[in-house]
Amino acid sequence: MRFTLTDIAREAGVSSATVDRVLNHRSGVKERTREIVLDTARRLGYLGDAATGATAAPIRLDFVLPAGTNAFIASLRAQIERQAAAQKQLDVRVHSIDGFNPDRLARTLGDLQGNTQGVGVIALDHPTVREAMRALAGSGVAVVTLVSDILHVPRISYIGIDNRAAGRLGGYLLGRLIGDGEKRKVALFAGSLSYRGHEEREMGFRHVLMEEFPQLEIVELREIHDDRDKAYVETRKLMERHPDLAGIYNIGAGNQGIGRALLEIGKSRSVILVGHELTDGSKALLLDRTMDAVIDQNPRIEAREALSILTRTIRGEPVDYHPPRLQVIFRENIPEI
Repeated sequence: MRFTLTDIAREAGVSSATVDRVLNHRSGVKERTREIVLDTARRLGYLGDAATGATAAPIRLDFVLPAGTNAFIASLRAQIERQAAAQKQLDVRVHSIDGFNPDRLARTLGDLQGNTQGVGVIALDHPTVREAMRALAGSGVAVVTLVSDILHVPRISYIGIDNRAAGRLGGYLLGRLIGDGEKRKVALFAGSLSYRGHEEREMGFRHVLMEEFPQLEIVELREIHDDRDKAYVETRKLMERHPDLAGIYNIGAGNQGIGRALLEIGKSRSVILVGHELTDGSKALLLDRTMDAVIDQNPRIEAREALSILTRTIRGEPVDYHPPRLQVIFRENIPEI
């Protein structure tokens, strides 16, 4: 059985925050209390016999990510697990849940209270989720938001791209690739506008079209919950309603479903498709010219920054954040994934 900080706190008769300060060698704890905590940690097997205060206990981190067919999320999870495995001072767990169910997400965050030191989460901007994040932070847990931010919660950092700028970039690319001329139709697909990041991309996209490409008319916006099968079905329906559609901007995941539908109906070369995240699927779509441009954020960088910021915050060390950069990828400049 693996004991937690909460178990040590209960046995030693102190708070989890006090245990955390002792095990990570921070000030503000009486010497006698420090001795009691270390003795309890050794007795429970949390520290080895040689640990007398010179060796810190592993830092426990938890990441809560949406489940499903989103290849970018799968890549982010793999990067978190791979990088964490190379850091012996970290004890990291990744939880995959229904990312579009705010109550389930809130319960998962609530269950982590007392069982973790830091949490990274891709979260819906919803009242129950915000309250769960406030309660988690209030219990002494360091919290970062990943990929999509939530405002007015006590998170220590947002780790991700500027999603409004990404949406503007998507609109600019689509507008330039379609070209000037007569009025043309375009459509939007989103995972869920309950994700602030997707909402911000939509806003950026709409604004740049209004400012720079007034000849482009947005005829539909569909939420596909980042599911490639739903993306496929919705694309088929969209093209039946608008056979003269000129372009699609996909805010979230599901590029493979959209691309498959366009290929099947013979529209892969006539409809401009701009989307997000370089994955094996979007790479294949770029290579066969079904997809015209991919706006990428680097999951390796986001995993690195999340682990670093949470670890340094828990240790009481200064944080130096290096955000991921937006990169536009075409068929001719595909990097190694």
